[in-house]
Amino acid sequence: MSQSLSQTLGQYMRLEQRLTPQLIQSMSILQMPVADLETMIAEELEKNSALEVEERAAPQPPADGNGQATLEKPNEDAVSFDRLDDLSRAYDLNNDDLARFRRGVGAGPGERDAKMEAMANTPGPSESLQEHLLTQWKTTEFADDEVRRAGEVIINHVDDDGYLRVPLAELCGKCRPPVSMETMETALFEVQCLEPNGVGARDVKECLLLQLDALPGDNRIERTLIQEHLEDVARNRIPAIARATGYSIGEIMEAIKVIRAWLHPHPGYLLVSRDVPPIRPDVIVEYAETGGGLTVRLARGNTPRLRVSPNFMDLARDRSADKDVRDFARKRVEAAGALIDAVAFRRSRLLDVARAIVEHQREFFETGPEAMQVLRMSDLAVELNCDPSTISRTVADKYVQTPRGIFPLRGFFTGGTETEAGETTSWDTVKARVAEIIRTEDPKAPLNDDRIAAQLKEGGIEISRRTVAKYRQQLDIPNARQRMEY
Repeated sequence: MSQSLSQTLGQYMRLEQRLTPQLIQSMSILQMPVADLETMIAEELEKNSALEVEERAAPQPPADGNGQATLEKPNEDAVSFDRLDDLSRAYDLNNDDLARFRRGVGAGPGERDAKMEAMANTPGPSESLQEHLLTQWKTTEFADDEVRRAGEVIINHVDDDGYLRVPLAELCGKCRPPVSMETMETALFEVQCLEPNGVGARDVKECLLLQLDALPGDNRIERTLIQEHLEDVARNRIPAIARATGYSIGEIMEAIKVIRAWLHPHPGYLLVSRDVPPIRPDVIVEYAETGGGLTVRLARGNTPRLRVSPNFMDLARDRSADKDVRDFARKRVEAAGALIDAVAFRRSRLLDVARAIVEHQREFFETGPEAMQVLRMSDLAVELNCDPSTISRTVADKYVQTPRGIFPLRGFFTGGTETEAGETTSWDTVKARVAEIIRTEDPKAPLNDDRIAAQLKEGGIEISRRTVAKYRQQLDIPNARQRMEY
């Protein structure tokens, strides 16, 4: 049997998808929230000289009787208001912000400058927990200088929530020169006497006991609960605690109230605020001024006025210019044009998707979360004639401001189940129903997950106990044992 290898040359037709740099850029910009979009555009304006912010046409000076233009002193208020309009578009200022700004325009010599007033009213950086503790530590008198140095090392290793999570043995070597373990323990005792109470603790029990020591009165029951039954308190095992300690259920419940009212598991957060980044909505849904409907618009940061520089366009077409110069200008013009097209595509697609969401979830805006309808990205993609991945990128990390609050756009997409009547109910509606059942239950006889599932079935919604437990956990609702009130 003979074998041979041969090569042939032929033509074949096939269809394949290639991701061009422009398409990749467009998809990346589509996925950006409004804050990232503004940052990206600012960086591109710095890098690409062919990209410009479109300026408003300046008013022409009036002409005199001879047809000659006369020069007048520019109206400072008009210039300020033009700049104010640009600022309002860039930062999405509301009418109250504009009114405050306008009051500062044209201020007399005896009035404060608006910019200086804004700077004066800007809050300074808050004091950190370490700075607060070190200020107290410096005013404390010690006979031993080693204790002072050891205490400073301990304070510098206290976390923002007030806990010391580094072993003392390790901190002994961080002192210069090193100190003994006995000195470090003495310093820790002194640090734990500082405010806020509970700072410097190494676990939750120690933290709560340090705070309990600062409370007046007889706290024997509270101390017993913290030292021996903290896990039982967390699981609401009140009868078991009563049997083990001999205290009555009433005494234990009163002690738990004291613990929850006066003791904090993270004392450092009482002093140091945890900064949460603000949410900037990309889409704004409002009631129409004429009534009877909703209007959908994009936040101003989504609509930057960009254009390609006319000078660069002329330079790219100028045959008399050097070829390298023309190529440089052409590349910059193409990059600027691609960015402008990508931003325009993002704006158009985001507005289309937002309008479609509002149309499908109109009952949500009229009634509330319990009226959320089933909406899948695949169904909306068919409606808008695009790929589901495009819908996913469009709503990623974006929020919508509505009369009911600010919500993530992705949250309006939800699956559902079919009721006994043949109607489709969204999972969010089921969650709202679970929360309502638990809210109206008897706190002395709370419903377990099986009984909640049975009540849902009576209402035409049939789901399993495990699904009820999953939704209850997503709603951050404890189980029946932990919800029971004695």
